[in-house]
Amino acid sequence: MGNMLIKNAQIVTMNQAEEIITGDIYIEGNIIKEIGENLEKNHVDKMIDATNRTVIPGFVQTHIHLCQTLFRGKGDDLELMDWLKQRIWPLEAAHDEESIYYSAMLGIGELLESGTTTIVDMETVHHTEHAFRALAESGIRAVSGKVMMDKGDEVPLALQELTAESIQQSVDLLEKWDGFDNGRIQYAFSPRFVVSCTEELLKEVKILSDKYGVKVHTHASENKGEIQIVQKETGMRNVVYLDHLGLANDRLILAHCIWLDEEEKRIIQEKGVHVSHCPGSNLKLASGIADTHHLTCNHVSVSLGADGAPCNNNLDMFNEMRLAALIQKPIHGPTAMDARTVFRMATLGGAKAVGLEKEIGSLEIGKRADLAILNLQNFHTFPSYDVDPISRIVYSATRADVETTIIDGRIVMENKIMKTIDKSIVLKEADKSMKRLLSKTTIS
Repeated sequence: MGNMLIKNAQIVTMNQAEEIITGDIYIEGNIIKEIGENLEKNHVDKMIDATNRTVIPGFVQTHIHLCQTLFRGKGDDLELMDWLKQRIWPLEAAHDEESIYYSAMLGIGELLESGTTTIVDMETVHHTEHAFRALAESGIRAVSGKVMMDKGDEVPLALQELTAESIQQSVDLLEKWDGFDNGRIQYAFSPRFVVSCTEELLKEVKILSDKYGVKVHTHASENKGEIQIVQKETGMRNVVYLDHLGLANDRLILAHCIWLDEEEKRIIQEKGVHVSHCPGSNLKLASGIADTHHLTCNHVSVSLGADGAPCNNNLDMFNEMRLAALIQKPIHGPTAMDARTVFRMATLGGAKAVGLEKEIGSLEIGKRADLAILNLQNFHTFPSYDVDPISRIVYSATRADVETTIIDGRIVMENKIMKTIDKSIVLKEADKSMKRLLSKTTIS
């Protein structure tokens, strides 16, 4: 890994002053060393002319299921529990080593093409090693973990775990992968949701998260039916129960959080819990609309995620930003969830959720070189005269506008050509894998 100079760009820094400047970015190895006008270097290994281009911090998506990318189009028009029991769990149970790998590669390719450089990923019960292999090879920055499921109704046999085995397999993966490639890959304990986990397992996850200092990534309060099950079994609502077990702290990332009561909102705020907002998934599954306006106004850490391909059906941060902004406005008024708030959620908000706000999420000297280069010279993004570039990105731009993606100083896509993934092989093998999975299930 050498040095790189990006010249003549419009730079959306997302630094403390949220400056937008025209100039150059000099990268040594994986670190941004200089940002300024007319930077001159005697020798650079790579020069990128970014004239008429916009450089942004890479997007950080805090809730993804790479293991589900193969299921795109197979979970349409169902509510959450039916979606899980009729489609997703049977398909996850059918996974093999090869299908997990290509499901992950398919999702990662889509993410890199659309400017996402960091993800928080939740895998399935088995073959997680092969998803980590895809993460390692592709160059994406990731916090990932094996899903944990040691109880539940109508769960396929292949997804039913013994508590001790679930914990041991998770620890084995953590000890192998956490910190891989100078910290590019990190581990997170990933209990699926309270409905799928015994109290014994969740208590042990709390102890192990403390011991290893790693994140816990789970779902909470996504669906009213889910909340009713949790209340019936525990006598408490989701977040109250997780707090009761000691899990509510700044290492906890909760996906969705749509149906929170005031006590749960208070716990999330006071304990520094991170909320991953997934508007596309929440709308498609008819789960509801999270009150992110209230949460952000009360200084809760809120970030964005696409969730899985079968409940979205894409992994596109541009789509999530636009939806995150628009769905709040009929409820709270047109000024709610403005473009800068949403863009902050997509960049620094995600970086904060994964504990990397000092390393990624903005373009600043000393931070990791995680960024995307956009071409906004298009009909749908003009006029550009006297328009806030962040407004153009959130409300007008699409993933088709991403030309180049750089992670840790490494170009993973340049001029729309993938550098770390063989697209033709992944597309071919994805179809072969899905055909094989369907042959093992009764899903048509």
